[in-house]
Amino acid sequence: MEHFLIITNQDKDINYLVTKRIAAYIEEAGKQVTLVGDPYDENFGNKIRDAHCAIVLGGDGTIIRAANGLMGLNIPILGVNLGTVGFLAEIEEHHVTQALDCLFRGEYRIEKRMMLEGNIQYHGIEAQIPKGDTGIKGYALNDIVIARKGFSRIIGLGIYVNDELIYRFRGDGVIISTPTGSTAYNLSAGGPLVIPDAYVMVITPICPHSLGLKSIVVSASDTIKVVIDKSTKNMDAEATATFDGNEGIDLGTDDFITIRKAQYDTILIKLSSTGIYEILQSKLRY
Repeated sequence: MEHFLIITNQDKDINYLVTKRIAAYIEEAGKQVTLVGDPYDENFGNKIRDAHCAIVLGGDGTIIRAANGLMGLNIPILGVNLGTVGFLAEIEEHHVTQALDCLFRGEYRIEKRMMLEGNIQYHGIEAQIPKGDTGIKGYALNDIVIARKGFSRIIGLGIYVNDELIYRFRGDGVIISTPTGSTAYNLSAGGPLVIPDAYVMVITPICPHSLGLKSIVVSASDTIKVVIDKSTKNMDAEATATFDGNEGIDLGTDDFITIRKAQYDTILIKLSSTGIYEILQSKLRY
């Protein structure tokens, strides 16, 4: 590896103290380094040409944001945890120089994580989208969440897998999660933990008004469709869809979102031999 990007969460690395230290170490080794701010910045693409690795400083949110910005570019990510839990971060700040030495020597392995692609199709609120558009597409490394908007009433949802209805319920929403995202909102909502290199999708209802409604795990080759049902006889549903926790997209009655495995994977750099079950015990304290 000769060209390194450093993507920094400015709130986690005040005055770029860690960033500057890492950049200096890379340059002292005779390598090229490029400092990048927001991976969604309009100039981001011009800064990452010929990059061999992205070093991401922050927490899981920063790494997820970087993964979306780097999607399809085949640039592996090394996460450095400056946050709290840090499931996606490979190393802690005090191990940075040892990790860089491993990268310089080529002593690392690659782990691919599946992503989701969601296509929103509008029926009930077509007037809110640009003329000629039929919907919106988004991607997620963790999850796609369809939930009630603000303090609106509970929403009705129909969940389909390969066009077959698996359940219809009323509640606060539903989480469609990757294995990577199974330790996030999915876990808090009572969904299962899934090993990160699996290729499956997890469907987890959020506070369903139905006894015994549980999560369902489906294959990555399946297609999930979530349809917004009418809330009451006199009121259209008010829901919102979020991709990896980004700004919500409004949905109304009869709108739906189709979710499938994305074409691209997120590529993570792994340095340690620590197994996933040991990591879970350490991070979740069980």
